[in-house]
Amino acid sequence: MPTTSPKMGRKIKKSFSISVESDAFIRKSCKERKSNSESETLDTLLSELMAIRQQTAIEAAYANYYDSLSDDEVAEESAWGAFAESQLAKEVQ
Repeated sequence: MPTTSPKMGRKIKKSFSISVESDAFIRKSCKERKSNSESETLDTLLSELMAIRQQTAIEAAYANYYDSLSDDEVAEESAWGAFAESQLAKEVQ
């Protein structure tokens, strides 16, 4: 049954079996973070992992885009970049 917490939003109760090492890590992290609970710590750790994965996906998408450009397209992008820098330099002065 979902519960609501003002700090964390909607929550659901889950039951998991984890390794002894994972349990120790969660307990240690809970103490280090001075969390209210192991559940809060685990939720925070998962949120951090999701953010890292999202950032990695964004970086991969940028890399894929630029890797797919032809030499002419790279030259055009560079020219536009140089133009933008010159315009910003004028605004700063």
